[in-house]
Amino acid sequence: MKPLAIGLTAGDPNGIGPEVALRAALRPQPANRRLVLIGHRAVWARAAAQIGRTLPPEVPDLEPPLPRRCTWDPDMAPPPAARPGQVRADAARAAYAYILSGAAAALNGRLAALVTAPISKEAFRLAGIRDPGHTELLARLAGVRRYAMMLFGEKIRVVLATRHLPLRNVADALTADAVVAAVELLARALPWMGFRRARIGVCGLNPHAGDGGALGGEEKTILAPALARCRRRGLHVAGPIPADAVFHQHLAGKYDAVVAMYHDQGLAPLKMLSFESGVNLTLGLPFVRTSPDHGTAFDLAGKNKANPASMTAALDWAARLAARKNPWA
Repeated sequence: MKPLAIGLTAGDPNGIGPEVALRAALRPQPANRRLVLIGHRAVWARAAAQIGRTLPPEVPDLEPPLPRRCTWDPDMAPPPAARPGQVRADAARAAYAYILSGAAAALNGRLAALVTAPISKEAFRLAGIRDPGHTELLARLAGVRRYAMMLFGEKIRVVLATRHLPLRNVADALTADAVVAAVELLARALPWMGFRRARIGVCGLNPHAGDGGALGGEEKTILAPALARCRRRGLHVAGPIPADAVFHQHLAGKYDAVVAMYHDQGLAPLKMLSFESGVNLTLGLPFVRTSPDHGTAFDLAGKNKANPASMTAALDWAARLAARKNPWA
């Protein structure tokens, strides 16, 4: 089989990212995988010492042939000081550099996929980094305007129509175009993941999906017209459906995935079912990008207690999808 080079960024060095990425990379892997741990060598060395494992060798660049596992420290500034559990600007700047290097390598074809460890949005703000998160940053680097967050576990698959917004801003940010884009991106992603029929249920924004306008009008003014557009384009979409019903229907097999209107509407059921094994997949990119579904977990950093299951699932899905035709390549 052709070697498949997959990059894993360290994420925020003060969080659990280096630990879970290294743990996932050191698990038994198929023979064709080439895993590249992207970040300061010193950061990976601290993680290796913490978990009592030997660190893979370092490579100066990503030219083949690559070893089965390696670290790659692109031309970056000195590593940040080790401050486990602390929100610091220097750690955010390092995490940002790791993402830039990994994305560049994925865009120029040296990596088949990129798996990103968690960052701290608070630390990004301290460092003056304007991108609110991985999704928006990678979309900007790739030059794409239509993109979405998809999160999934063994039984549940969700795409968000809006992302990281204060709840009071969600209704103002929700547009018919945003809903149509989320549905269309999901409809292209599902066959990529193995769901050929791509049956999609769409949440209402308000309780009881607005209850005929008694509890809000967005279902009539935004969602219904958006879904009518989707149906005219031949997409298998139903809704708007009350959020307290659609996930039960999804789990019962009526839909292959759900479009949620805002972050916690989709992630609460996702994490209830797949907290330790959920995967985040960015739709719309010309390369595969996955990540675990959790954050930096600063309270666990440096304590050798982090669970790598979600990172392991993200790595396995990155390899699986990289071996298939990317609908946005």
